[in-house]
Amino acid sequence: MNRRFDIAVIGAGMGGWAGVQLKHLYDEFGDRIAFATLYAREAHPGDKYPQPQTMEQKLRFAQELEERDGLPWDARNCAHGRGARPFRADRTPRRAPPGAARVRDGQDGRSDAPTQGAGRRLTSPRGAAARRRPPRPTARTRHNPPTIARNGSIDWLCLPDLDSPSVFAAIVDRERGGSFALQPVEQFEATRRYRDDSNVLETTFTTAAGRARLVDAMLFPGEGLEAQRELVRTIEGVSGHVEFELCFEPRFDYGRRQPRLHIRDGVGYAMTAGDTFALQVWPQGDLTVERGAIRGGLRVAAGEGALVMLASGHGEPLVLPAPAEIERRLELTDDYWRTWIEKRTYDGPWREQVMRSALALKLLVHAPTGAVAAAPTTSLPEQIGGERNWDYRYSWVRDSALTIEAFLSIGCAAEARSFFWWLLHASQISRPRLNVFYRLNGGTRAKERTLPLTGYRGSAPVRIGNGALHQLQLDIYGNLLQAAWLFARDGQRIDADIGKRLAATADHVARVWTQKDAGIWEVRSEPLHFTQSKMMCWLALKRALELAEAGAVPAEHVDEWRVELERIGEFVETRCWSEHKRSYSRYAGGEELDASVLLALIFGYGDDLERTASTVDAIQHELAEGLYVRRYLRNDGLHGEEGAFLTCSFWLVEALAQVGRADEARALMDALVGRVNDVGLLSEEIDPTSDEFLGNFPQGLSHIGLIRAAVACGLGARR
Repeated sequence: MNRRFDIAVIGAGMGGWAGVQLKHLYDEFGDRIAFATLYAREAHPGDKYPQPQTMEQKLRFAQELEERDGLPWDARNCAHGRGARPFRADRTPRRAPPGAARVRDGQDGRSDAPTQGAGRRLTSPRGAAARRRPPRPTARTRHNPPTIARNGSIDWLCLPDLDSPSVFAAIVDRERGGSFALQPVEQFEATRRYRDDSNVLETTFTTAAGRARLVDAMLFPGEGLEAQRELVRTIEGVSGHVEFELCFEPRFDYGRRQPRLHIRDGVGYAMTAGDTFALQVWPQGDLTVERGAIRGGLRVAAGEGALVMLASGHGEPLVLPAPAEIERRLELTDDYWRTWIEKRTYDGPWREQVMRSALALKLLVHAPTGAVAAAPTTSLPEQIGGERNWDYRYSWVRDSALTIEAFLSIGCAAEARSFFWWLLHASQISRPRLNVFYRLNGGTRAKERTLPLTGYRGSAPVRIGNGALHQLQLDIYGNLLQAAWLFARDGQRIDADIGKRLAATADHVARVWTQKDAGIWEVRSEPLHFTQSKMMCWLALKRALELAEAGAVPAEHVDEWRVELERIGEFVETRCWSEHKRSYSRYAGGEELDASVLLALIFGYGDDLERTASTVDAIQHELAEGLYVRRYLRNDGLHGEEGAFLTCSFWLVEALAQVGRADEARALMDALVGRVNDVGLLSEEIDPTSDEFLGNFPQGLSHIGLIRAAVACGLGARR
């Protein structure tokens, strides 16, 4: 049976309502970085920007800022001042609306009943010291895409941020992970789709007695005070009648903390230190606490509807909205996604698949910072039953140039700029050295640990954190300079301070390129002189020279860069070329091949067109299995096998288009876009034999590869 991950993701992305100014951050070395500062409207009502009053006004206001300032209204870095800690607009204390009652847990773990109406509010139980901490946050990201199975069960969700501990983790442990199921009682068949040009998900259940539609969405915030995260699930009766069963079974901190559950005034609450969840159901039914879960039932007939709302708060009061407000904001959320898609400029081939990939990428953008996560999941295996299970909920430097170019190619300039500035901001402290990846808030604490969970289909270990963080990977410097070059080529200004930093990065590359490294694939075997790493070091110096020629970076060391550029080129052409294979090899002196070499060639390494074309032939012959391309074939320090890496297939499409084999590129692309799952999403890898999806899901790099390959084929067709 083909398994394409019966999973979909949903989400919404908006920070607090904000005016934007360019500020400057002075670090301890006195260097200045330009970046966007977020001013929450609630915190700064006297700001020079007009105060929007309604949700519709806020949407227009925010989008006007994006168009005017070239900064994304849902992805702005928050910091300011000289020698001070960054200002956090999202730490502004929140005030309750007039007449709202605050309800705190007593010492016995019970709560007084919250007041009725739109202003109900509940505060998590915390110690006195914790209560003195500033509440979080006023400016909120909503990019925490839960994974939803075809049967209506939410099996993975991390809160408050995508790289936070999980609330539901049944996808990696059915017994201990926790989930939120909403499905028919009777046997059913299910079909799913995203609404057109939207990240709102519809699942249609058909039973012997009738048909009903489940709509899932993460809501955008409204104009009042609301919960930090809000997940809405509506049920619409289509024909006959359908009985639904509800099972809300949260397990905080990757299943290691079981919350206290209770029912008050028909509302179900799950509480643990610092976190509160409230489950509301309309029409109000009988919720009960049984066997560590909140359970209930719903019945809808044709033309009837039901509404289920899950609101969460993290260390802050929890406000529960009225049904009419929820329905209104669901409509506005859907409208936002369509408006966002309408502004995308791509009109080439496979537009439907490209736009779905763009929507998937948008869900991976961490709104407060602009960082783009590799995937929203951890430890979905690269081999069923194997150990190749990694945490991908971070932002990798190696993906930066690919991501930025993909964004720019479809008219997402604001997202591209935010990601670029976030990357420079995150890497400020360690400069000129780069970490392999950064947390979405720019942090670097991601120690790899193993959790006591059974794993997806028994594939242990389940890991959080990632041990690749402190590896030496030389290719990332080429990605950073390539990203800067793309940024400048797009007409964006690189100010003097950033130019100095980029020049220092080039100086660093000139010093360290001779070292062995772990390579782009983060192997856990001994370091080697990986060919792609050397090519990307060459590219780093090439782009630095071009930026210097354009006046974007200082030119004091261009002579040294040219010398090292020639040395790297000679090393690659003499020690990393296999005459036997007629291809660039995986590492110096080896005969193995590596698909990552395609990426360096696509980015612009070298000018030997004959060697480029020959390498494309060799990689296609040796690493491709039908449509799919494996990364490499030999030992990497881990046990077991892996699937074919989907983005490598898209790189092959790009490479074929680049060497003039346009018809072959389009044929391969036609076949690849048909391999998405039922809602248009892609995983990291795929089993070439069974077409089974493998690895974390949905994988940003795979969707980036699809976008880039489509653009490359479109350009080839116009030549």
